[in-house]
Amino acid sequence: MALIPSEAAIAAEVEMGADSSTVRATVVQASTIFYDTPATLDKAERLLAEAASYGSQLVVFPEAFVGGYPRGSNFGIIIGNRTEKGKEEFRKYHASAIAVPGPEVDRLAAMAGKYKVHLVMGVIERDGYTLYCTVLFFDSQGHYLGKHRKLMPTGLERIIWGFGDGSTIPVFETPIGKIGAAICWENRMPLLRTAMYAKGIEIYCAPTADARPVWQASMTHIALEGGCFVLSSNQFCRRKDYPPPPEYVFSGTEDDLAPDSVVCAGGSVIISPSGTVLAGPNYEGEALITADLDLGEIVNEKFTFDVVGHYSRPEVLSLNVRDHPTRPVTFTSAKTEDSK
Repeated sequence: MALIPSEAAIAAEVEMGADSSTVRATVVQASTIFYDTPATLDKAERLLAEAASYGSQLVVFPEAFVGGYPRGSNFGIIIGNRTEKGKEEFRKYHASAIAVPGPEVDRLAAMAGKYKVHLVMGVIERDGYTLYCTVLFFDSQGHYLGKHRKLMPTGLERIIWGFGDGSTIPVFETPIGKIGAAICWENRMPLLRTAMYAKGIEIYCAPTADARPVWQASMTHIALEGGCFVLSSNQFCRRKDYPPPPEYVFSGTEDDLAPDSVVCAGGSVIISPSGTVLAGPNYEGEALITADLDLGEIVNEKFTFDVVGHYSRPEVLSLNVRDHPTRPVTFTSAKTEDSK
């Protein structure tokens, strides 16, 4: 048991023995401090420091770690109506989100540079009055690289989060490999995965909120299909990690929950391109799950199956990706018009 000086004990699962041909990666399985973004950032730094002490070069945090995943909340939404209490809940949730760019992004960049790690962080992004479920990317020199916005929120998420577009499906070429991310159930969208494979993704990050055992099947399939390493990071949360009622209520289940009841069981995992589970899945508690990735394995598996290479049939099947931003309002200035 590796202890972090915080309120939580973090179990560390470390496969040691990396050499110069491998990348040491860690997926963080830990809970947000809900409605307290500064405290959540403090916790993120403690976790990042712990992972760096194991020699990790890449650290992946769960979906919505900064800003929080509003599990169990319905924000007072009924078809045709929204309650005043639900609107106040959204107001607090909106206040917990972060602007990109913004001071919290600057702090995350500084953390990545301080601990010399590539950082993939799940956040709730505030863009005006709309929220997005977003992943931010940082390199080990402390530079913000860019973001991915969740293309398709699931179920009631569609009421509280906006939709991403094709302009934020990046795969970043870094000294430790080509890194990208898809969030939770958008990992089940075949065309999105195909776009990421076409960009040459090697380390496929899958922050999620899905702790069901069946999630592991999707992660294994993506590793095999894409010939890439898959790093899936989920929160491990108990009821007490959220504010107590009546401030925060788990709709429909609150009466069945004790403070120590598990409301998200984790299941974070690291899988190789051959489908081999390298570390995890962990359903026991908060944990840092670490493995060494031999990027040479990608070549081995692509020899057998390259989904956008020799195993594609572009004369039969093809994909067109519109990767430009979609904007509701575009302004054309008079000056621009006059200069034509």
